[in-house]
Amino acid sequence: MRNKFLQTVCLMGILFCSCKKSFLEQSNPEAVTVPQFFTSESDVLLALNGCYLALKSNTCLGEESDLYTDQRSDDTGTNDNQSNAGEPFQFNNFSILPTNSYLKSHWLALYTTISRCNLLLSNIDQVTFAADSTKQQYKAEAKFLRALIYFHLVRKWGDVPMATDALTTPAEVTAATFRVKAPQVYGQIIADMTDAVKSPLPVVQPAGNRGRVSLQVVNAFLGQVYLTRATTLNAGNNATDLDSANYYLSACYGMRSFSTLSSIPYADVFDVTKKTSCPELIWQIVYLQGDINYSSHIAADAQALGGTTNSLKAGTGLGYNVTHDLVNEYEQNDPRKDLSLTYSSAPSVQDYYISKFRDASAAAGKNGYGGNDWILMRYADVILMLAEVNMYQGNTATAIQYLDMVRARAGMPSYEQSSTTDAFYMTNFSTLKLAILHERRVELAFEHHRWFDLLRFFPIDQLVTYIHSKNQADWGLAQIANFSTKDEYFPIPYFETILDPVRMYQNPGY
Repeated sequence: MRNKFLQTVCLMGILFCSCKKSFLEQSNPEAVTVPQFFTSESDVLLALNGCYLALKSNTCLGEESDLYTDQRSDDTGTNDNQSNAGEPFQFNNFSILPTNSYLKSHWLALYTTISRCNLLLSNIDQVTFAADSTKQQYKAEAKFLRALIYFHLVRKWGDVPMATDALTTPAEVTAATFRVKAPQVYGQIIADMTDAVKSPLPVVQPAGNRGRVSLQVVNAFLGQVYLTRATTLNAGNNATDLDSANYYLSACYGMRSFSTLSSIPYADVFDVTKKTSCPELIWQIVYLQGDINYSSHIAADAQALGGTTNSLKAGTGLGYNVTHDLVNEYEQNDPRKDLSLTYSSAPSVQDYYISKFRDASAAAGKNGYGGNDWILMRYADVILMLAEVNMYQGNTATAIQYLDMVRARAGMPSYEQSSTTDAFYMTNFSTLKLAILHERRVELAFEHHRWFDLLRFFPIDQLVTYIHSKNQADWGLAQIANFSTKDEYFPIPYFETILDPVRMYQNPGY
C-alpha cells in the first residue's frame, strides 16, 4: 500500500499543465509531461508563481493559518469545543489527536509547496535563459521557499520526511518516506538559504514584485533559523550558531531604508493604503482588495458582533478570540493594545476580539474583500531578534539598545526606567529575557510568532512550568493542565504512521 507522504510530489506533474491526470497514470499520448512543460523562462516563472501561490492557503502559511501557531499559544484559541467536531479546539486544548483532519490538511499543504519547489529545481537546468542571473534568482527563490517550509515542519513535528528532488514514481516516493532527524533537516534548510543569500537576488524587490523573496528576506530568515537552532537543538553548545544569527540579522538590519524605527508609526505597518510604501515591511503574502478570489478575509472574519473597527462586513459571532492572559500583559498606556484588540459590548459577546488587521474601506465593501497583505517578516521582528541574540551572547547593553528601539516607537518608557520604577513591569518581567519575550508578545501579537517564541525562549520542561503558572480563568475553555512535554511537537498524522509505523514513527506521548 503506497504511503501518502508527499503524494502530491507524484501528482505535481499536472500542476502547471493542462493534463487532468497524474503523469504516473497517463494514458493520453498527447498529455503534457513535466519535462515538456519546462521549455521557456516564462514556464519557469509560471512554476515559481505556483510555489508562491501555495503559501497563500490557510492550511499552509496564509493569513488565517493561526490554528497551527497562535492557537497553540497563550494569545488566542478556538474557544469552542463543539463546532467542527471539536477538532480546532484540540489545538489550544493540547488534546490534539493524530487523526485530526486539520492537522492532516496542514501537513499536506506544506509538502505540496515543497513538491512544487522540487519540480521547478529539478527541471530548471533544461531551460535556456537569456540571462543567467534570472535563472539564478528563480533558483534562489525556490530554494528559499523550500527551506522556509522545512523550517515550519521541523519546528512543528521535529524529525520529518525530506526530499530535495522531484519524485516521479511510486517507488521513489516509498523510498523517501521516512523521518529524517531534525539536525539533518536544519542542515538542508541552512544550505538552501545560504545558496539564496549568495544569489543575485535584489536587496529589495521592486513594487511590481511585492511578495517575492529578496536578500532582506533571506538574511532575516537565515538569522532566525540559526537563532532557533541555537536555542533548541544546540542549546549549551550554541556559540557558532549565535554568531551566525547575529551576522545575518545584522546584515538584514543594515539593508533597511529608514533611519530609526520611531520614524515609522506603528499603525502604518497595518494600514492597507501603505502596504506598498511602509519601509518596515520586509516580506508579505499579497492579497488583492475587492477580488472575490484573492482578497484578504481576516479583517471581516476576526470582527465580533457589534464590532465596527475591522470591516464594513458586520460581525455575526464572537470574532477571533483574545485570551485575557494577553489582555493583562499590556502595560498601561501602550497604544498597541487599542490597535491590536477591541472590546465588543454586544450582550452575546462582551469580550475582546482581534482588530489588528483592518480594512473598512468602500473598496473592500460589505462583503469584506479586504486588501490586507499578510506580513511574514518586518523590521521590528528583526530588531527584537537582535536583542535576543545579543542577550544570549552576553552583550547586555546592545540587547537593551535594540529592545528600546521598539519600545521608543511605541511611546513606552525605556527598559531601564520601566525595570526600576514600574511595579507592574518589575513584577512580571523581572529579567531581560522576560522583558524581550514580553516585547515580542505585545509588538507582534497575532502575527503567528508567539508559539515559536515560547519554544525558543524555554526548554520544553521550563515551558511546561511557565504555561502551568498561568491563571486558568484568563485562558478560556482550553485546559492549561493538559499541556505537557509531548506538546513540543504535533503528532505525526495517523495516515502516515499507519502505513509505515517503523520509518514514520509517532512522536512521544501520542
